[in-house]
Amino acid sequence: MAAVEAVIAAGDAQGIGWFRFRFADQSWEWSDEVARLHGYAPGEVTPTTKLLLSHKHPDDRERVEQVLVTSLHDHAPFSSQHRIIDTAGREHEVLVVSDAVADESGEVVATAGYYVDLTEKLADQRNEVLDEMLPELLEHRAVIEQAKGALMVVYGLTADQAFRVLKWRSQETNTKLRALAAQLMGELPMLPPVGARTRTAADHIILTVHQRIPAM
Repeated sequence: MAAVEAVIAAGDAQGIGWFRFRFADQSWEWSDEVARLHGYAPGEVTPTTKLLLSHKHPDDRERVEQVLVTSLHDHAPFSSQHRIIDTAGREHEVLVVSDAVADESGEVVATAGYYVDLTEKLADQRNEVLDEMLPELLEHRAVIEQAKGALMVVYGLTADQAFRVLKWRSQETNTKLRALAAQLMGELPMLPPVGARTRTAADHIILTVHQRIPAM
């Protein structure tokens, strides 16, 4: 987690913070940034599953709770895009991504990851950083657009949100965005194949989409 903390301290990752969840005692840790995202001062409260769920938007709470229950049962990392309500009643759209944490024996003992605030007010600030740090983007748009599209499908993001996620990972890992996008596209075939129902639905859309194009 030191890497993301360094990026946050440098001011390049506003709206991003880390969390950790231990399966043995079901305890949570979160960074000062995640505490503030929920409306708390650093150290003001100890995060719990109940507290975190209480901040989920009512329309998203059941879905997020199901993801957490599955993670508790399977000791699997989880990811979700949903809305939270902070202590002042402000709504934030967030992306939560995590990965498994194993001990020395290889047993998965925790999951750890990041909250990314997708709230639109942060977009301009991040785009300014991007323009300054990664000018070569304009020369490598194709693979980046492909990676954006993949994230949009997998996480249900908008194009701007998908781009911000790629940019965040680029900055947090000190990796060129084009290289990151290319590696992502190279590893996507490792994902499990989509189910028959999804393919059937996609087939229907592809074969009938021309019927729904508005008349010019």
